[in-house]
Amino acid sequence: MNPNATNQAGENVLRASHVAKTYDEGGLRTEVLGDVSFTLKRGQTMAIVGASGSGKSTLLHIIGGLDTLTAGEVEVDGRVLSKLSDAERGRVRNRSLGFIYQFHHLLPEFTALENVCMPLLIRGTSIAEAERQAAALLERVGLGQRTRHKPSELSGGERQRCAVARALVTRPACVLGDEPTGNLDEANAAQVYALMLELNREIGTSFILVTHDTRLAARMDRTLVLHNGVLQEAAQAR
Repeated sequence: MNPNATNQAGENVLRASHVAKTYDEGGLRTEVLGDVSFTLKRGQTMAIVGASGSGKSTLLHIIGGLDTLTAGEVEVDGRVLSKLSDAERGRVRNRSLGFIYQFHHLLPEFTALENVCMPLLIRGTSIAEAERQAAALLERVGLGQRTRHKPSELSGGERQRCAVARALVTRPACVLGDEPTGNLDEANAAQVYALMLELNREIGTSFILVTHDTRLAARMDRTLVLHNGVLQEAAQAR
């Protein structure tokens, strides 16, 4: 279980309450999210699915404190994001959240080890301790022999596993993934799926994954469908 979490097992790590998002451009008002509410418990996995342009990525960015909402509130690990300063939101993102994107977004000039160290160094962990923790997790995701390689020297699957390690190195309460395997072939995607679910069980981190992949969604504890700005729970297959 996550030693850095402030909630107890079974409690909510994330709560979205009546979240709405609209854009006003050139006198045109576009509603992306209408009235979105849900909770996520510690250790729970959730898929968010929906058509392209339905607002899935926007919702994920709002949940992660990377975009502002028009109405409602988001609470992460007991902190309401809209009530925090920019610096405080940054600390919540660093301590309570991890992020995985379709494209790995590793820093090209740094090695795999240095990339995974970054979230720990940002929070003030010593270089030696950050390297120890990063190396252990890279070993765990099958990259123990690739720690000194830069992203350009890694395969697509290896880069994405490195990105997973970076997201999990701080043992966050929740990891947010935006099409985390969308840029991988079927074999590498399956490997990354399995890795995320295995680490979810071992570490206790919750996952929210935006995905078009029905196979991945089927392996999550819950699937929510975003349609016309409204999020609804999908019926579980029996």
